[in-house]
Amino acid sequence: MKKYILLLLISFQGLLAQVQFEAKVSRNTLGLNERLRVDFIMNVDGDNFIQPNFEGFRVIAGPSQQISQSWINGRSSFEKIYSYFLLPLQKGNLVIKQAVIEFNGQLYKTAPIRVTVTNPVQQQADPNDPNAPQISADNNIYLVADISKTNPYINEPITVVYKLYFSYNIGITNWRELNKPKYNDFWSQNIDIKQLVAEEGMFKGQRYRFVTLRKTVLYPQKSGRLKIEPLALDIDVQLPTNRRDMFGRVMITEGNKRVSAGTKTINVKALPEAGKPEGFTGAVGNFDFKVTPTKTNLKNGESLDLVVSVSGKGNLKLFDLPKPVAPNALEMYDAVHKENVDTGLSGMTGKISDSYTIVPQYKGKYPIKPMQFSYFDLSSGTYKTLTSEEILINVLDGPTATQAVASNAGANKNKIEKSEQFKFIKLKTKLTPLQPNDFFGSLWYYVLLLLPFIALPIVVLLRRRKEALDGDVTGNRIRMNNRLAKKYLSEAKKQINNKEPFYVALEKAMHNFLKAKLHLETSEMSKDNIQELLLSRNANPEVVTDFIALTENCEFARYAPASSTSIQNDFDKAVVIISELEKQI
Repeated sequence: MKKYILLLLISFQGLLAQVQFEAKVSRNTLGLNERLRVDFIMNVDGDNFIQPNFEGFRVIAGPSQQISQSWINGRSSFEKIYSYFLLPLQKGNLVIKQAVIEFNGQLYKTAPIRVTVTNPVQQQADPNDPNAPQISADNNIYLVADISKTNPYINEPITVVYKLYFSYNIGITNWRELNKPKYNDFWSQNIDIKQLVAEEGMFKGQRYRFVTLRKTVLYPQKSGRLKIEPLALDIDVQLPTNRRDMFGRVMITEGNKRVSAGTKTINVKALPEAGKPEGFTGAVGNFDFKVTPTKTNLKNGESLDLVVSVSGKGNLKLFDLPKPVAPNALEMYDAVHKENVDTGLSGMTGKISDSYTIVPQYKGKYPIKPMQFSYFDLSSGTYKTLTSEEILINVLDGPTATQAVASNAGANKNKIEKSEQFKFIKLKTKLTPLQPNDFFGSLWYYVLLLLPFIALPIVVLLRRRKEALDGDVTGNRIRMNNRLAKKYLSEAKKQINNKEPFYVALEKAMHNFLKAKLHLETSEMSKDNIQELLLSRNANPEVVTDFIALTENCEFARYAPASSTSIQNDFDKAVVIISELEKQI
C-alpha cells in the first residue's frame, strides 16, 4: 500500500514538473529610444494571468495573446503567449518582475529579467523588423492658422483659416476642441463650412493632406498689437505598426495627439488723422451713398419715406449713417434700420439703410439739406466724402404756417381762462399714521418669542438620529459601497470614449457593488469566495459566471485593442449583471 502511494506522489510531482512558464525578452541591452518585446510563454492553458509591474517602462502595445496547439505522433503540444512592447523611461539596470498564472489550483511565476538601458542609439528603419520604432504622430500632424494680413488698418477685414495638416501614413478618426480661439478687440464672423473635405497641398516643403476646419473674418476695433488666442485640438489618430496580420496587412494602432495653432499677433494701424472729415463715423472700404425720397409732391395728411442708404464693400455693420436735417414744418419719425449684408472671406458686401417717415404739417415748399457721408478708402489710403443733392418737398394743400400760429394762439387763450375757473381734484393721496406700530405685541414679536421652544425638540431629534447613524458601522459601510458603485459606474459611462479609464472605473464599480451586498473587505475579494457567497444567496449561476468573467476582463481590456462597440457592450453587460444580482440577492 505504501508503495502505491509513493508511486502516485512521484507521478503527481512529474506532472507538476511538466508545467513550464517563463519570460523572454527580445534583447537584454537596448537604447533609451528603442522598444523591447517581452513574451510570457506557458505550455499549459493557465488562468488568471497577472502581468508584472513594468516599473521604468511604458507599455506602448499589449498584451496580445497567441495560442497554438498541435498533435504529432499521438502526442499533443500546447503553447500560450502574452506579448508586450515596452519603451524604457530611464537609463540604467531595470528589472522586469515576475508574472503569475494559476493552473490546477497551483500558482506559477516567471523569473525576474534584468535589462540594461543605454543612451539613445541612431536607428535605421527596417519595415520588416518587428522591434523597429513605430511611426509617431509628433512630426506627422500640424494645426496651422493662416492669416491673410498681419498689419491691417482699423476696420480693415482680415481672414483666419484653420487647417489641419497630416501626412499620408496616418489616419484621423475624430477630434475635440480643447480651447476655442478668442478674438478680443475684434469684430468676428464665422463662415459656415458645410462639409469637411480632405485636400492635398504643400507644407514645409513636403506634400501633406489637409482639412480646413474653420474660417473666420475679423475686423480689428483698435490699433496696436492685438493677440488671437489659439485653437487647440485633441485628435484621435490611427498609426501603422511594424506588425502584420495573418493576411499580410499592416496592423493599425490607435492613439491621440494634442495640437495648437499657436498665439498670433496682429499689428493694427490707426487711421490717419490728416484729412479726416468732421462727420467721419468709422466707415472703411469702398461705398456708394444715396438719399432717396419716395415722393416729393404730396397732399396734406400724406407722408413720405426718406431712405438714406450706403452700399458697397467694407465694414457695413460697424458705422453709423448720417441723419437728415429737415425743417420744423416736417415732422420726422425715428429711423427704421435695415441690413442686407453678406459676409464672405473677403469681408462684408451689401447694403444698409435708414428709412425716415416724414409727415408735413403745413402747405408750402420745404428743402432737405444735402447730406455728406465720409469713408476711408483702403485702395488709395485716403478719406473720401460723398454728398447728396438737396431735396425739395412740395406740400400742395393744407393750412399755412401763419394760419396755424393764429389758431393755436386762440386755443391757448381759451385753455388759460378755463384753467383759472376749475381745478382738478386729486384722485390719489398718501396717508401716514400719527403713531407708528410698536414691535411689542406684534405678530413677529410672538413668532420670535416661541421660536426657541419649537426649535429645541427638532435639534434633539436630529442629534439622536445622527448618533444612531454614526453607530451603525455596518450600515454606513454598505451605504458607502453602494454610493461608490454608483459613482464608478457613472464615471465609467463618462469615460466610455477613453478605454483605460473606462475599464478602471468599471472594475471598481463591480467590486464596490459586491462589498455593499456581501459585506466583504478588499482582502476577501477572491474569485472562489465571491462565487461561493453569491451562490449561497441564491444568485443565478450563469449571472455569477458572467460577473466574474467581466471583472477579470477589465484588467486585460485596458491594454488590449478594443473598439467603441465592445466598450459599449461591456458597459451594457455590467448594467444588466448588477441589476440581476440586485434582484436575486
